[in-house]
Amino acid sequence: MMKAPLLSKLYLVALIMINAPYSTDLQAQLLVEGEQDLSGLHTYRDINYIESAIYADDKDKLDIFMPEGQKDIPVILFFHGGALKAGTKLDGEALAARMKGFGIGVVSANYRLTPTVQHPGHVNDAAAAFAWAKENIHHYGGDPSRIYLSGHSSGAYLAVLLAMDPAHLQKQGLKIEAIKGVLPISPFLYVEETAKDRPKDVWGEDPNDWYKASVSLHIKSGKPPMLMIYADGDEDWRREQNERFVTEMKSVGNESIDSLEVTNRDHFTIITHMNNEDDNIRDAILTFVNTD
Repeated sequence: MMKAPLLSKLYLVALIMINAPYSTDLQAQLLVEGEQDLSGLHTYRDINYIESAIYADDKDKLDIFMPEGQKDIPVILFFHGGALKAGTKLDGEALAARMKGFGIGVVSANYRLTPTVQHPGHVNDAAAAFAWAKENIHHYGGDPSRIYLSGHSSGAYLAVLLAMDPAHLQKQGLKIEAIKGVLPISPFLYVEETAKDRPKDVWGEDPNDWYKASVSLHIKSGKPPMLMIYADGDEDWRREQNERFVTEMKSVGNESIDSLEVTNRDHFTIITHMNNEDDNIRDAILTFVNTD
């Protein structure tokens, strides 16, 4: 895997020190270190998913990892973490390596970050990445009818929001029914709570805007299947949000939603240790994808 430039890492560490209340999300850019074993995968780098725009720092680019010699396979579209202010698509390589050998492709997408954009700029890019995959993934061996969304931390929030608020995909001429399922890893969900302790350049100053950016307005029936994955070492508030979300979604008729608490992990190691022998995320994903 390519390493982030040292200067970028030092800058991010400075951000973490300054913004301690949300440092667990900012640190996502530093999560996945070292080379991932991507042997046996066709790898396609830096594909422009918004051809009508040119974003700085390749924020309109995605990478594709597909098993060799297979076609019409399910695909997971992954969004990196970083508090919507940091991170890159390189974090998706850990998931690609974990899915290797099981007939599942992975697409990992960049998206614009704050301060370049404020909400809904990040999720608009995520919607554009999904629309690109829906139209083009068959050229790479993927099944466009079986595209799952995933992500870590703030990227997981984007994945869930795409599946909850139909307005974002409507801009791309799509409905949320186009999403086969969602596999968020340690997301925050209730922005009206989370934004209180975060810089106001992400969702703005107005609490009404925080509520509009939250899942709260969209907890209704008819949402895609979801498996909420989080760590036993995640912050108490984050674990509570995930479990509350599952309970509220089931209360309005979404039976195809469940949660998985991953033991012996925290907000970082749930990603960095994904390819360890004691990991059980892979089996949960395989069961979800094969039974959904």
